[in-house]
Amino acid sequence: MKKIEFFALALILAGAFAVRLYHFSWPVADWHSWRQSDTSAVSRNFVKNGFDLLRPKFEDLSIAVSLTDNPQGYRFVEFPIYNAAQAGLFILFDRFTLEEWGRLITIFSCLTSIVFLYLLVKKYINSRTGLIAAFFFAFVPYNVYFGRTILPDQSMVAAVLGGTYFFSNWIERPKLSILNFQFLITVIFIAAAFLLRPYALFFTLPLIYLVWHQFGFGFLKKWQLWLFLILVTMPLGLWRIWINQKEFLPGIARSDWLFNGNHIRFKGAFFQWLFADRIGRLILGYWGLPFFVLGILRKINKKEGWLFFYFIISSLAYMTVLATGNIQHDYYQVLIIPTLAIFFGKGLDLILEKKDVFNRWVSYLTITVGVIFMLAFGWFAVRDYYSIQHPDIILAGEAVDALTPKDAKVIAPYGADTTFLYYTNRQGWPVFDRSYKAFKKAGASYIAFADPSQEDLNNEKLFKLVIITPKYAIFDMTKPTAQGLIEQAKD
Repeated sequence: MKKIEFFALALILAGAFAVRLYHFSWPVADWHSWRQSDTSAVSRNFVKNGFDLLRPKFEDLSIAVSLTDNPQGYRFVEFPIYNAAQAGLFILFDRFTLEEWGRLITIFSCLTSIVFLYLLVKKYINSRTGLIAAFFFAFVPYNVYFGRTILPDQSMVAAVLGGTYFFSNWIERPKLSILNFQFLITVIFIAAAFLLRPYALFFTLPLIYLVWHQFGFGFLKKWQLWLFLILVTMPLGLWRIWINQKEFLPGIARSDWLFNGNHIRFKGAFFQWLFADRIGRLILGYWGLPFFVLGILRKINKKEGWLFFYFIISSLAYMTVLATGNIQHDYYQVLIIPTLAIFFGKGLDLILEKKDVFNRWVSYLTITVGVIFMLAFGWFAVRDYYSIQHPDIILAGEAVDALTPKDAKVIAPYGADTTFLYYTNRQGWPVFDRSYKAFKKAGASYIAFADPSQEDLNNEKLFKLVIITPKYAIFDMTKPTAQGLIEQAKD
């Protein structure tokens, strides 16, 4: 790597790290706080109760996860690699909070992705395109925000990019040796990607293309490739077999709705939401779209082949199969950011390359204005993501933590959003999914309200009041009033 390239990449990495520190210490009550809280809750349970990676738990005991009572608080989604790292670093180093360690892991994952994205694009196109793609990944406001959230998605992206890069190096070796660093690190990266988020399976198409490009039908005779396939898929397969035991079923989040639960696939709204709103507005900030399109139209070189178009196919397949999930949650598009970055880089580099076609100074001006506007409009789209929309849930949760026994189970209703429950630091229910009598039978001992309404305050007629302020109210369900006993008898 030339010194100027190293300096440029180091500058991008430093800038990427710096911008992701924005509101670094703020509470986890911003955009998609429910998913971040669920992730961090698993890590907190490791800190409090020990590292049982095969039985991850969180605070939510409601039926919202699986439509079945979850009295143990099991949380079976991705294998808890991310959570183990978050909890482990928090225990080892007494410098940051648990939530800040989660954000640091995500930030580090982004920096890792930037390096591998640069190396991959440089290898198959050129270093300038690699640096442009790295710049896009580092500074697009959408990816800046989701590049510091407590979610495993960015770690999965880093694992996919790292695995793809090392896999491309490994299969180019004459004897396909399995006794070397390239093979070992590739297996680790790809297997980890599948465990972090099984959606990584969609992004194996570039690997399949590389195999076909290198061996054709000869790949069938390469036992090393079959061994690789077994090694990278076995951990995910074993994890899925483990969690599908009857005991754990209440902790498996419903996922069937992610595919096409609202029947939106290929309807007008599907294209509007994903391609116009999410990709065009939210990520590319309108002005990045022409560069991306130019990247698609750019003539491919011999070494590159169709490799990067398989990133597009993977992204389209992922968004199409998980249609409702991608529409419902904008953080799902984190997985397609490398694809957008690669073709954005190819398009912008095309303009810089064609000096005999485009006027040099007009090109520079167009690129400068386009990139500035892309970043500005992207920031305008995501700036409210950082906002704490309902700070009272934090105050209410901290009050519950201070005023109730550590083993209390709490009803903390917040529309099934677990953020409020997370800040109580108690197991319980984030939604009214049963009667008070059923709640008490399940072990509920307190009920708390953030920003209580008059209807909420009427619980004073049923249970002893612990505290009431304009911001929150807490009631002791173990001490019902006379009217409360009558109401429970009716249930």
